[in-house]
Amino acid sequence: MMHYIYLFLAVIFETIGTSAIQSSQQFTKIGPSVLVAVCFAAAFFFLSLTLKFMPVGIMYAIWSGTGIVLISIIGYFYFKQSLDFPAILGMGLILIGILIIHLFSNTATH
Repeated sequence: MMHYIYLFLAVIFETIGTSAIQSSQQFTKIGPSVLVAVCFAAAFFFLSLTLKFMPVGIMYAIWSGTGIVLISIIGYFYFKQSLDFPAILGMGLILIGILIIHLFSNTATH
């Protein structure tokens, strides 16, 4: 069960770090720029812990797919970036893919 906690923390840190990239204004603001570095270092640390329990492909699919969806939601609400129907549909398919991995794949740890 700890691997899911590690993966959750990796996703959260990656999401905060990616949001901070937008706020850093091309790394011209020091606070958000430092936050990017710290959050990505933490995200990769927790990903490395997750790899003790999950195959890299499965871990990366879950991490990146979940991150894509969370960043898009943050972009919509916080940065006022719009999403069209194909973007929303594509992200829905990503989430369906993650569910398929969890529910049916023998390579995902449960």
